[in-house]
Amino acid sequence: MNDQLRTERPKEPFETVVNDEFYTLIRAAPSVHQFRFKSRGANAYLIQGSRRTALIDVGLASTFPYLEAGMRHLGCAPADVDLVILSHEHLDHIGAAHLFNGKALIAAHRLAANKIALRDDFATLRKMFNEPNVPFEVDLWLEEGNLIDLGDFQLRVLHTPGHTSACISLFEQDKGLLFAADTLMPGGVMGGIFGSGSISDYIESLHRLAGLNAKVLMSGHGRLSSTPILDAQTAIERSRALLSDTGQLFDALDARENFEPIMQSVRDLNKLDD
Repeated sequence: MNDQLRTERPKEPFETVVNDEFYTLIRAAPSVHQFRFKSRGANAYLIQGSRRTALIDVGLASTFPYLEAGMRHLGCAPADVDLVILSHEHLDHIGAAHLFNGKALIAAHRLAANKIALRDDFATLRKMFNEPNVPFEVDLWLEEGNLIDLGDFQLRVLHTPGHTSACISLFEQDKGLLFAADTLMPGGVMGGIFGSGSISDYIESLHRLAGLNAKVLMSGHGRLSSTPILDAQTAIERSRALLSDTGQLFDALDARENFEPIMQSVRDLNKLDD
């Protein structure tokens, strides 16, 4: 690892708005907030644009009460959400989506939308989270290059497969905001390779994200980061080291004892920094 990657992480310029027993609400940027659940639910992000309000990922059904409480703290009810964008098909990201069905438009990459429509329990990891997989409709099937206009936020859809085939990242170029879900995490932690995923695709996606002029990383688990390029470089190094042993990664699909270390690294990210 080079000297640049050895530098200490700077103090993050983010504001904690709510910190209670079940979730933390953090201001990531003007009109952008992170909901970080103190459980297995993935992070959710609320963007209150000048024309539309969007949620990126929604966590589990069991964490929805905390999502709703945090939203109301910001003066936003679930009924005020115009668009729910799902980063990929895993249940910890989509579990509460049915609670918005028929109220907000729900969007996902076409590959994720297909798995959700077919209720593919293997692809969604339903049994890993022991929660009901309530059916819902994906209204908008997203593709690479789509632009989501929220008024003063313009989110570009990037197809960034690797964690799964359907992973997307969203990039607000003018503000430097990168919503990378489980493709890129703070500190370069890897989210694992699942089902339709590929370590080779993962590396290519990381290189793509490293080339963006991102200023703030908002990932699917863990803290916010003001060093997304550094995080991507670290993740690329780790991914290349794992490339020679992809068999161990894919064993996670069949053996719980191999799957558990990957999940534990993700759960650790949900704990607040000291």
